[in-house]
Amino acid sequence: MSDFADLLFEAEKLTHEIEETTELPKVDRSLRQVLEASNELYTRVAQVGAKDIQANLLLGSKGVDLPRIAQKLDIISSKRTFESVEPVDDVDITACLENEMRNCVLSTIEEEHKKCFGAIMEQSWEHIQGEWKQEKRKILNAMIGPSGNFITLGKQKPTFVEPSVGSALMGKEETVYASKLIEYNLALSRGLSKPNAVLFFAKTSEEFNDSKVNEMWEMIKYMSELPSFPHGSDPVAIRGTDAIIETMANQGRKYLENRYKVYMSNIINENLLRAQRGGIPGTYPLVKSFVGIRLQGEYLGLQDGQIDERPLWPMVYYCLRSGDLGAALHCLKAASVDCQNLIKILELKLNNRPRTEIFKHEDTVKFDYRRFIRNSTDPFKRIVWAVLGCCDALDEHTEVAKTADDYLWLKLSLVRIDVPKEDHVDYKELQKTIIDEYGETHYDAINQPHLYFQVLVLTGQFEAAFEFLSRIERYRVHAVHMAIALNEIYLLAGPSDCASPLLSIDPADPKPFRRLNIVRLIMIYVRKFELICYNETLHYFYLLNKFSDSNGTSMYMICVSDLVQESREYERFFGKVQRSGVRTKGLLDEFYNPEVTPERVANLVAGQLVDKGLFEDAIDLYDIANNQPEVLSLFCTLLSQVVHLPPQEGSLRNRIHSRVRELYSRYCSDGFKCPPNIVASFTALKDLLVFFDHYHAKQYMMALKNLIDLQLVPLRVEDLDERVSNFKKLNVDVCKVLPDVLLATMNILYEQYQKIKANEFIPSRLKDLSVDAQLEDIRNQAKVITNFTGMLPYRMPGDTNSRL
Repeated sequence: MSDFADLLFEAEKLTHEIEETTELPKVDRSLRQVLEASNELYTRVAQVGAKDIQANLLLGSKGVDLPRIAQKLDIISSKRTFESVEPVDDVDITACLENEMRNCVLSTIEEEHKKCFGAIMEQSWEHIQGEWKQEKRKILNAMIGPSGNFITLGKQKPTFVEPSVGSALMGKEETVYASKLIEYNLALSRGLSKPNAVLFFAKTSEEFNDSKVNEMWEMIKYMSELPSFPHGSDPVAIRGTDAIIETMANQGRKYLENRYKVYMSNIINENLLRAQRGGIPGTYPLVKSFVGIRLQGEYLGLQDGQIDERPLWPMVYYCLRSGDLGAALHCLKAASVDCQNLIKILELKLNNRPRTEIFKHEDTVKFDYRRFIRNSTDPFKRIVWAVLGCCDALDEHTEVAKTADDYLWLKLSLVRIDVPKEDHVDYKELQKTIIDEYGETHYDAINQPHLYFQVLVLTGQFEAAFEFLSRIERYRVHAVHMAIALNEIYLLAGPSDCASPLLSIDPADPKPFRRLNIVRLIMIYVRKFELICYNETLHYFYLLNKFSDSNGTSMYMICVSDLVQESREYERFFGKVQRSGVRTKGLLDEFYNPEVTPERVANLVAGQLVDKGLFEDAIDLYDIANNQPEVLSLFCTLLSQVVHLPPQEGSLRNRIHSRVRELYSRYCSDGFKCPPNIVASFTALKDLLVFFDHYHAKQYMMALKNLIDLQLVPLRVEDLDERVSNFKKLNVDVCKVLPDVLLATMNILYEQYQKIKANEFIPSRLKDLSVDAQLEDIRNQAKVITNFTGMLPYRMPGDTNSRL
């Protein structure tokens, strides 16, 4: 039986066998530590497993094999890149040189790749930006409603935009206006005296038999009767002067007074029995009859008795309302009341006395008004004293001034210039009140466009009036021609940038001035018929020859350029250059402007066509513009791409072949007017056309004769150095064709070699030689060509050398 020592020995032996020879640290963990480690390991494994299960469920339903995704991703190859050259020991000279050469080649290739990619991206973005600019211009021009403004126009917003009725044809009114515009432009182009555009178009509007339109033009006639504005001046600055403001206020009031006189006559004619006017002419009998009809117990509290059986102050008021100061003075003198200050003011105004004298009496009237008149029960008395004495400007006298016309007449009557006192109406504040505070909603512009247009025009806000009227389909044609008429007399305020919105505010202008972009207005107007009625459209564009874009280019040229490119009717617009070199007349020849000739427009359009890649059209237009360098350069560009191709009916090569012969013949007879290197390149490519024609027709002897005459490719050793020297002077377009010329020449020599070898052909110059000598001569020519290729300072396409 083993004792305790034996048991201890056996245990140590067993432990040693288990542990072998590996020495591991002995770590004793408590039960709590073992439990925590187990839980942590379980949690980590459980989470990973749950995610894998969820991923398999999600992707498996879509047919994706998750375990094989990693394998599939490894199969996908990334962008091919050049592997870096393995470093070598500096002692290995051969390997170092080889590595340096490889590094140089790879770095050059990579650098060129980056340059090429950068150039392509830059050109692509330029093209995209150009297209976006054109689309942006079309979208802005297509907006019939008010354009979005970069500067806020205040709280007032347009309440409506009437939908446009699409039609490609011109209506009756548009046709009549267009014919008159053509007549107007022709008068200017012939050097005749410039007619007054407002009167010219206003007379035209009488043909439409539309009373509302006639009234609109009548307002424009009244408000345009101002001192002449100098050309080139800013209309906003001039219209903001005291003299012009006073004139405009007087003209607006004068229109309302004359119109009210017509209104009174119409009322009397409708009530002849009650009026009992009689046959006496003049304003006083008219007012007397009107008051007899109008006042039928409607007004109570009338004061100061009667004259000729009519109330005094209504008689005075309606005389003033109809603009007859003499009749009003007659009423006051015939009255039994004492109103000497009012009489004195009327006498001074009738005699056109200085304003300072009138202001003195107005101060007295104001004093009496505040003491005695303000609280009077007679509304006509209050408004007469207020108008003549410029009193109580805030009172709108609604008992008498019930209509918008009456309100506007009252406010215009209270406008004063250079008055230090506050008791008057400021013209600019009146404008601001009408357009910003009242606006389209107050005047119900959607149902009464004529009324809103009237209050804007009679307060000198032409730009806002025309923009508003242009949103109404039936009035748009009139709004456009009213704007044209005012622009022709330099009265219309336009923005400094022709790309501005239709209606905009310049921060430098006094409020509430607006500026109307007439360029955009005309472009919007002609949009519906510009591709049908070319002549009429050009006459509208001709009005824009005084405007320029940010680059200084005439807007007339820009608009015509866009129209020509969209229609592609080049011959109709510019005419055509005949074989004799004389250009036939086109539509643009009707417009005489030494700064904007058809040749200059053609040159502009051609440049834009080149940017679009339409080289054939650009060549024709450059030819019209007498721009020989561009014509020949474009021909060289096109020929370098197609000269080596076989002739095919309808191909680009065939199309330009006939044009090349025609232009070369004409330019030779008239003389070339461009640098000699361009002429030499054009001539060489023209001759290469003939060479390749013979080559593709297998007329090899004729082709070789053309090649010898061209002196581009050497066929003899003694010509080698000269041809290499001449190559350095060639244009890049000719250099591009040279590889194809060398291959064609080598093919010709090979064909001759095969035929000589088969006794099927003997060149005339080799008839006296034996077959071997003839073959040797062909081989020598081929050898000269290969040597010539190796000596050229030009990088041939990759397969050219191998094919040679």
